[in-house]
Amino acid sequence: MNVAELIKPGTSLEQTFIVDEDKTARHIGSGASRVLATPCLIAFMERLCNQMLMDVLPEGLSSVGVMVTVHHLAPTPVNSWVKVKAEVLSIDGNSVTFSVQAWDDQDQVGAGQHQRVIIDVDRFLKRVHAKNHNE
Repeated sequence: MNVAELIKPGTSLEQTFIVDEDKTARHIGSGASRVLATPCLIAFMERLCNQMLMDVLPEGLSSVGVMVTVHHLAPTPVNSWVKVKAEVLSIDGNSVTFSVQAWDDQDQVGAGQHQRVIIDVDRFLKRVHAKNHNE
C-alpha cells in the first residue's frame, strides 16, 4: 500500500470546537486557569490529522500518532471557539507529517507538527494482546 496514492501533500482539513469547562487547564490538572489546556489543544490537532487519514485509508488500516511538537501561543478562555487546521506536509513510506495550527477569535493560539504512522490494525492489536499476556 502506497500512502502517497491516498493522500497528497497540501491536503488540509479544518474543524472548530468550543472550549468547554472539561477542556480547561484547571479541570484536567495541567494548570490553575479556566483556559484551554495544552493537552486538549494537542488532542484536537491529533484528532483532526487522524480523521484526515481515516477518510482515505482502506479497511484494516489505521494510524497512530508518533510525534507531536506544538507551541501553545496564547490563552483561550472557556466558552470560546477554536479553529484547528491540519495540512499534510510530507509522506515518507507509511509516515505522514502534518502542519497543525489553531486560532481563537483574536489570536493564533497554537502551531506545530504532528506525525502519524499507518498501521495494519490486526498486526497492531496482536502486539497489544501479546503485551497484555506478559503481565
